[in-house]
Amino acid sequence: MSGGPDFAPRGGSGAEALPGGAAHGPQPKTGVLLCGHGSRSQNAVEEFRGLAEALPPYLPPDWPLSYGYLEFANPVLRKGLDALREQGCERILAVPGMLLAAMHSKNDIPAVLAAYEEETGIEVLYGRELGLTPQMLAAARARIEEALAGAPDVPRHETCLVVIGRGASDPDANGNVSKIARMLWEGMGFGWCEVGYSGVTFPLVEPALSHVAKLGYKRVIVFPYFLFSGILIDRIYGFTDEVAKRHPEIEWLKAPYLGVHDGVLQTFAERVTELVGEAVPPTCAACKYRSAVIGFEHEVGAPQESHHHHVEGQGAAAPGSNVADCQLCDTFCTGLCRLEKEAAGHGHHHHGHDHDHDHGHSHDHGHSHDHGHSHDHDHDHHHPPYPHADHPHGPLSALKTRRS
Repeated sequence: MSGGPDFAPRGGSGAEALPGGAAHGPQPKTGVLLCGHGSRSQNAVEEFRGLAEALPPYLPPDWPLSYGYLEFANPVLRKGLDALREQGCERILAVPGMLLAAMHSKNDIPAVLAAYEEETGIEVLYGRELGLTPQMLAAARARIEEALAGAPDVPRHETCLVVIGRGASDPDANGNVSKIARMLWEGMGFGWCEVGYSGVTFPLVEPALSHVAKLGYKRVIVFPYFLFSGILIDRIYGFTDEVAKRHPEIEWLKAPYLGVHDGVLQTFAERVTELVGEAVPPTCAACKYRSAVIGFEHEVGAPQESHHHHVEGQGAAAPGSNVADCQLCDTFCTGLCRLEKEAAGHGHHHHGHDHDHDHGHSHDHGHSHDHGHSHDHDHDHHHPPYPHADHPHGPLSALKTRRS
C-alpha cells in the first residue's frame, strides 16, 4: 500500500488523518468523481451505483461525490462532472473505478477529463486505479473464503486456486493479475494456483480450466478478480460449468467476484485523498508506452486517441447486447464474435455484445491527463497486433464454442 493512512468510515480511526484539510489553509470546494467503465448488463450498472453510494462515509464530509461511465451506461462521465460543477466544485478529484491499469484508465478516461477541463476551466486531478493493496487482497481472500465456507473439508494442499482476470492487450495489467494470484496462493496455502483471463490474452478461461483439470487436484476454486457482475462473469462461470461436467471427479467451486467490500471502499478512499497529499503517486509504473516491454517494444510512444465517445450511454437495450441476439453462442458470451470479425479481415473492434477493448494507444507519461486528444476520427480504427494472438490457449480457443 502507498504511504496513506488506513482509511475507515467517518467516525472510525482513519477519518482524522485524511489529507487536504484546513491545516493547509483554505481549500477550493472539492468534489469526487468515480469513473466507471459501464456495462450492457443492468446488474453491473446497479452494482457500480451501489458502490458509489457506499463510498461517501469514507471521505471528508464536505466533498460531494458523483459518478459516470465511459461507455454503454448512463450517466456518462460528462454528466457526472456537470453534477459536481453545478454544486459549486472548483476542483474535482477523479479516480478510475477499475482494478488494474490498462487502456481505459490510461487513455480513454483521461481523454474525457482533459477535454472537460479545457472546456470549463475546472481543475480536474486524475488518480490511480485500485491496484494491489493489502485491503484489496483482504477483499479477495474474503470472497474465496466465502466459497469454501459451505463446502466439504478438503485440505488446502489438495486444492487448486484459479484466478481469472479481465485480460488486456497491456502486459502490465495482465502481469498484475499474476502477482495478485501469487500473493493469494502463497498467503492462503493452496496446493497450486493458475491464472486465466476472460478475453484478449492467454490462457482464456476454458483452456486454463481444462489444463488445471489434468493436475490431479481434488478441488478447484475459480475466483473472478472482477469488481462487478456482467457478461464476462457469466462467461467465467459458464466455462467453469462446462469443464466441471467433463471432470466430475473434481469438486469445482465458483467464488464470488469482489463487489462492494470494505477493503474495496478503503482503497477507493485512498486513491481519492492521495491526490491532494504531499506527493501524488504516478498513475502507472511498468507501462508499455513508456518502456520497451518485451513483445510490445513497437508501442513505445504510440499515437494517442480515444475511441469510446461513440458508445457513451449505450446500454443493455443496444442491438447485439444480449446472447439472445447472437447467432454464435447459446447461453453465455464466448467471445467468438470478435474472433470471427478479426478473421474476416476487419481491423477494428466490434461493438456487439462482446466488447474486448483491445486498444493500442499511448498516454502522456508525465501523468498529466491534458493529452490533447483528437476526436476527429472514424470508427474503423486499427490497433497494434497483440503479439500472441495465435496462442492455442488464447482467443483461438473460442472457435470450438461455435453453436452447432
